Amino acid sequence: MKAKKILTGAALLVVGALGLSACSGSGDAGSNGKVEMTLWQNSTTGAGQQFWKDAIAAFEKANPNVTITMQSVQNEDMDGKLQTALNAGDAPDIFLQRGGGKLAAMVQAGQLMDLTDKISDTAKSEISEGSFKAETYQDKVWAMPLAVLPSGFWYSSDLFTKAGITTAPTTISDLESAVGKLKSSGVAPIALGGKDAWPAAHWYYNFALRECSAQTLEKTGDSKDFSDGCWLKAAEDLNDFAETKPFNEGFLTTSAQQGAGSSAGLVANHQAAMELMGAWDPGVIASLTPDEKPLPDLAWFPFPEISGGQGEPGAMMGGVDGYSCSVKAPKECADFLNFIASADQQKAYYAAFSAPPVNKTAQAAVKEPYLQEVLAAYNKAPFVSQWLDTVLGQNVGNALNVAVVDLLAGKSDPKQMIQSVTDAAKKG
Repeated sequence: MKAKKILTGAALLVVGALGLSACSGSGDAGSNGKVEMTLWQNSTTGAGQQFWKDAIAAFEKANPNVTITMQSVQNEDMDGKLQTALNAGDAPDIFLQRGGGKLAAMVQAGQLMDLTDKISDTAKSEISEGSFKAETYQDKVWAMPLAVLPSGFWYSSDLFTKAGITTAPTTISDLESAVGKLKSSGVAPIALGGKDAWPAAHWYYNFALRECSAQTLEKTGDSKDFSDGCWLKAAEDLNDFAETKPFNEGFLTTSAQQGAGSSAGLVANHQAAMELMGAWDPGVIASLTPDEKPLPDLAWFPFPEISGGQGEPGAMMGGVDGYSCSVKAPKECADFLNFIASADQQKAYYAAFSAPPVNKTAQAAVKEPYLQEVLAAYNKAPFVSQWLDTVLGQNVGNALNVAVVDLLAGKSDPKQMIQSVTDAAKKG
């Protein structure tokens, strides 16, 4: 993939009781040469969890002195539990890294291993510079990128055809028209897991990407200043769209990824026609179909353009998922990260998660048309922004997510939404 500007938050991040056992962050390199490490990842079932088990087994076979103990943490619980562990000095050695302001805060607190000189030459040659820059802060690399996860709509082409929709929406007007046709066909137009907050907030992120310039997004990532009118305009756009009642009944109490009744499950079982989500969604949907296989009629289209917005046409929301090492982790942690970034492991990652791998050699193995379309759109995007709650950091990001849910629940209006995020930013 070509290098591009990726907004990841923080000043120099522009290119663009836990209930868990075995979480010592210092690793254990005994005098007998044995090394023990812990890993936290967010795949709790199915092929995704099996990928990590297989990767660990393969690494341990090649490195018989190393033992890695894995903990599977529910995605929605990961950030809070990890932050608690980091603050307690008891973090896992290897863990999921969201990037952005969250990564910057960990670096500033001295909690991450500097990987700059530990990335292998193979990884450097097979992973784009732009992907590494998404994991860079103050000119140093703090995580190994693993997956490209841009946002877009995942939809059932069969349900679209049944509703008389012949082409994917390219404008918000097109999307509203599609919603009307889908309602008439008797299916929920759009699945939304509002219970988890962040899926609802993804709608605001994408409207903001269309209304705000790249420069404004970058500036706000640092300043936490939402006074530019584009932020309010994006909230108004979302409010107007929500008034068309496009979402599944009970969307405020629907989870995103857990069970057949989740938003992903509604798409998987043809109870809803589409979902706005990151590029991990095909794998989640596949795990929730009746036969636990990929949805045969799954397709994808990018977030529609908006007339008059300041955002660059083709800009995308979403980022690069990576893995970091705790500052106290043994050197073998970096070896493991280089291992899982290799082409063979990245092909296995793609097969397990049905998500685009970050390794350029492994990308050649991608065969699903919808993932090929995602990669094509990503590779030509003039600007890619990391998820805004990641850009803004834990406190302001969480406040934004909650504010979006309150707007969709009718508890606030667009001006009140922006004010609540501004108030959270002032508190730091």
